[in-house]
Amino acid sequence: MSLRGATVVVALAAALPRLGVVLHEREAILSGLTEKSDRFAVTLVESGTLGFLPGRPSAYTQPLYAWFLSALYWALERHWLVVGGAQILVAVATALIVHRIGLLIGTPRTALAAAVIATLEPFHLWHDVHTNREVLDGLLAAAIAYAVLWTLRRRSLAGALATGLLAGVAILGNARLTVLPILLAVVVAWGLPWRRALAHGAVLVVAAAVAVTPWVVRNAVVVGCATITTDARALWKANNENTYGILARGLWIDNVPEPPNGPPWPELAADRTLAGTPTEVDECAQARYYRGLVTDFWRDHPGEKAKLAAQAMGMLWSPQFTTEVQDPDMGSAARFARSVVQPAWVIAIYVLALMGAFRARRQFLVLAVSLLAYQTAAAAIFAGTVRYRAPWDFLLVLLAAPVIVAVLDRIRRRSRREPGMA
Repeated sequence: MSLRGATVVVALAAALPRLGVVLHEREAILSGLTEKSDRFAVTLVESGTLGFLPGRPSAYTQPLYAWFLSALYWALERHWLVVGGAQILVAVATALIVHRIGLLIGTPRTALAAAVIATLEPFHLWHDVHTNREVLDGLLAAAIAYAVLWTLRRRSLAGALATGLLAGVAILGNARLTVLPILLAVVVAWGLPWRRALAHGAVLVVAAAVAVTPWVVRNAVVVGCATITTDARALWKANNENTYGILARGLWIDNVPEPPNGPPWPELAADRTLAGTPTEVDECAQARYYRGLVTDFWRDHPGEKAKLAAQAMGMLWSPQFTTEVQDPDMGSAARFARSVVQPAWVIAIYVLALMGAFRARRQFLVLAVSLLAYQTAAAAIFAGTVRYRAPWDFLLVLLAAPVIVAVLDRIRRRSRREPGMA
């Protein structure tokens, strides 16, 4: 198959199933459990303020997905077809990048198999078209992996620069990636003479800082603290005495009870204000408060934190969803896909990826293991769940694809021999 033909196949494999999900889920895309970035985007378009309320700037989320949504709402409108259609295009772009990665590290057939299988992961088919930031996480994860491999092949400072900029943008979408540029700097410097290694690593880290700095400066000026996000409460929800039991019961960290006499957080203050009870909040002070609770918990309960870390890593890599369904409108087909199809897909990919690791190119294997190890460490610090791992599942599929193609070839050869033997 030609490159053009393969590109068309990958694009259609990504777009058509998601279009069906968009049409089926059209009433829920903007009315279900939407990301708070949606509120930021609406406020930005209506008032010019990035926050929950007009005239009250906030840093209570990572901004990238809010910017993405606000661009759609400003240029078109806030409509299920606009959001669903745009996120289908993002998924198509992600699949095409995965295909390009496959061409860098394997054959056209394994590249095509990897791109199609990765984009058809059941979780992605459902999750990618709803209002969730992970669709951008997946795009940037694939772009970063491609940039690193291109840089390793060309030994180019321009590649290190591009990788750093992509990593910086990814941090603006997911603060869990804050120290990822350091890991990437080590990977791109691997095997170079020490002066060139230092130059490549430094360029990458500086480029990431350049991408992030305007947002941090904005927060220092208009919010009051130089930070990527003031949502330290999310970190606290994943790190307190109640978290382990909540997660063990199949609930999520949002169900953790609030600390007694804790300050209002920005979203709660906005809700109270809109309900007629004006509520002021010092975002930076409440962020410091929740960070203090986290560090106190780590210091005073190291054993409990170790249990949480082990639990989080298990939840990250579990083939099954470890939290109960929170959507009462989810149909039987979706529940079957969630409880049976997705776990079966993940288990198969795990086994095949492990087999494929023994035949993978060393550069890609090092990159894949490094990125997946980083996500595991991030889960140990924060929390683990399928949606945090899924944007990086394409790495496992790329490892598995040569094994899948080899098995299919063996089946095809055997089927051709059997009629002759008869």
